[in-house]
Amino acid sequence: MPTNDLRISLVQGDTRWHDPAANREHYAALLAPLGGATDLVVLPETFTSGFSNEAIHKAEDMDGPTVAWIRDQARALQAAVTGSVQLRTGDGVFNRLLWATPDGSVQHYDKRHLFRYAGEHTRYAAGRERLTVEWRGWRINPQVCYDLRFPVFCRNRHDVERPGGLDFDLQLFVANWPAPRAHAWRTLLRARAIENLCYVAAVNRVGTDGNGLAYDGDSAVVDFLGHAQLELRGSEQVATSTISAAALAAHREKFPAMLDADAFQLR
Repeated sequence: MPTNDLRISLVQGDTRWHDPAANREHYAALLAPLGGATDLVVLPETFTSGFSNEAIHKAEDMDGPTVAWIRDQARALQAAVTGSVQLRTGDGVFNRLLWATPDGSVQHYDKRHLFRYAGEHTRYAAGRERLTVEWRGWRINPQVCYDLRFPVFCRNRHDVERPGGLDFDLQLFVANWPAPRAHAWRTLLRARAIENLCYVAAVNRVGTDGNGLAYDGDSAVVDFLGHAQLELRGSEQVATSTISAAALAAHREKFPAMLDADAFQLR
């Protein structure tokens, strides 16, 4: 269990369509004021291009400018920085969430559930493994957009051998979730927080993309009871919320639902 609070900055941006260089410049300007004032910065899904099957043609690799950029941002801000981009490997192109920390290290999670409704599964490769990272005393599970609809994959599993007994304390979602399905987005974020006895932080983009789809944001930090302690809607915004380690520990002690959970393994 964490013992210190964590400051989370949500960057609800209007991503430029198919223009990685412009997006790196734009998001760098949004992030710059956060230096020294946050622990974790969360960017949207596919923040260098927007959610597009055609962006696959500009997919970078792990030695490309966007990985270097996110390393530089983490170092400059002295915070973890995360968001997803299209990354090419020998196994295909992944919708890859990058997790960068000030020491220059970068971990990644490849989106497991590809959005069939938009044909993502025909162009991109699916990830296989969940990622849990440890940052400033918190165990954090980052996921990407459509993963939110799959509670088994999102489940916070109980392990009596682990301090605190659960896989993670904070679950992250980065997204390009269109406005017509905003009610599902808001509802599922709260469900994941309640059932997993954890905080949830989620960032969705705003604006209108190159396919004509509108996005309202609805980025949020939600507590373990499903209450939003920060909500952003409708416009480009950057805001920071602090989550409480003591409040989380007290809730899990008072309401230890994890002790009654079903045991299972993900395959």
